[in-house]
Amino acid sequence: MTEATTRPPDVDASTWDELVRLVAAGGLSVLTGAGLSTESGIPDYRGPDGERRITPMTATELLASPEARQRYWARSYVGWRRFEGARPNVGHQVVARLQARGLLGTVITQNVDGLHQQAGSVDVLELHGSLSHVVCMQCGERYDREVIDERLTQANPTFDREVGGEIRPDGDVVLPDELVSTFRVATCVVCGSDKLKPDVVMFGEAVPKPLVEKCFGVVEQSDGLLVLGSSLMVMSGYRFVRRASRLGLPVAVLTRGRTRGEAETTIKIETPLGETLTHLEQALPQ
Repeated sequence: MTEATTRPPDVDASTWDELVRLVAAGGLSVLTGAGLSTESGIPDYRGPDGERRITPMTATELLASPEARQRYWARSYVGWRRFEGARPNVGHQVVARLQARGLLGTVITQNVDGLHQQAGSVDVLELHGSLSHVVCMQCGERYDREVIDERLTQANPTFDREVGGEIRPDGDVVLPDELVSTFRVATCVVCGSDKLKPDVVMFGEAVPKPLVEKCFGVVEQSDGLLVLGSSLMVMSGYRFVRRASRLGLPVAVLTRGRTRGEAETTIKIETPLGETLTHLEQALPQ
């Protein structure tokens, strides 16, 4: 195997060798962020400088008024088909293959797109939930997203789903107010409330404590943590890096730009994830 096929360009040889040895030894837990899904056409919230480019609607805003829910669901209705149409990229596929080989363990993901599972990964913990489900905040009834999507289609038979710009990280698109004002929202079939929200941890909400504790347990039982595509700027993911570091476990970070966890990082590589993970898989002993 040639040098070109075993190491990405512009990556220091000693750093690369350290990463290959770490992954080849196995026993790593994995933490993934939005940067892993950008090559599937789903943008992330932050630029390479770590600064947030997009601020989505918070749970408090969503539940505050019927107008806010109308705006959210109109934008999400248009974006859903584009979001659902995203497919796993080579990065997701490499993670799944390395997991199948026993080199990687549980995947803790901050993403809500389900692409890890589509790529074949098992034992995936969705830290922020999944956009494929909807929950009623009034009575707790839970729905498949397709059910709600069909009900929204029935309520808005002439609404144009081809409008709007590019999809945003949380699966919606920006729409003009005059179009939003014509949109009719769905209601819960159990209690009749329109207080429906995607079954995800929205901004302003906390990850359920039992899930956090389960993820801590995964990290504590591993031999190291591999972070893929996360700036670690929010505590929901950063806490696991802190826990690994506190336990003396190696932390390898593959992402673009700076992260909040620079002080806890053992190995840092900044190249496109798909390319880097492809080279990594090639470099590992078969």
